[in-house]
Amino acid sequence: MSLPVFVHPALAGAAVGDAVEVLGDEARHAVVVKRIRVGERVTLTDGSGTAATCTVTATAKSSLSATVDAVASTEPEMPRIVVVQAIPKGDRGELAVEMLTEVGVDVIVPWAASRSVSVWRGDKQAKALAKWRSTAREAAKQSRRSWFPEVTDVVGTAEVVDLLRNASVPVVLHEAASGPLADLPLPGRGEIVIVVGPEGGISDEELAAFATVGAEPVRMGTSVLRTSTAGVAATAALLARTRWK
Repeated sequence: MSLPVFVHPALAGAAVGDAVEVLGDEARHAVVVKRIRVGERVTLTDGSGTAATCTVTATAKSSLSATVDAVASTEPEMPRIVVVQAIPKGDRGELAVEMLTEVGVDVIVPWAASRSVSVWRGDKQAKALAKWRSTAREAAKQSRRSWFPEVTDVVGTAEVVDLLRNASVPVVLHEAASGPLADLPLPGRGEIVIVVGPEGGISDEELAAFATVGAEPVRMGTSVLRTSTAGVAATAALLARTRWK
């Protein structure tokens, strides 16, 4: 059975035999919720490529001490996957973030598209971003990722254009596109940027802006997917041709 995973932000440089301590909310989750006890083994990760298998030596309500048994460091997988996710309504944003994290996306960019039903402003923006980031962190732990995805600040269309301009492969999903996603040539490295529109679709003005940097829309099939699932499906299709071989 897989070991439970918890976050320790300072694992860089850890070696076998070192003592480590998890504090605060993460420790409370391990000890109170997961009921981790002395003698059990856990996996600790910093979310930046380092994971350590550890044996628990002591627990308290807000702390967990352990000894490092093994350490593994990994490089980020290539190509790098960036998903620009138009902000959906309700809790579909967190659903999209959860699935994108599980499938292996490296960066998630909330996009305030012109037809986004939900609008993030002020306190609402801060709370929504916090939810997206918390969701990504928990999904990364659940899927045992050593590299956690970044959830950026909210961007507008001009910033999306810049991302597409600098991408090795720019991907704009649109149900009315003539070319299929499967026909895109893919690199072994570099960065793939996937743009997912809102419930109301990507506007003609946005499509025109994307086209100025060579990002023409592509389709995935005859079905029209929800904004919360389209990015996951596209990412999986592209990873099957790159990382998942």
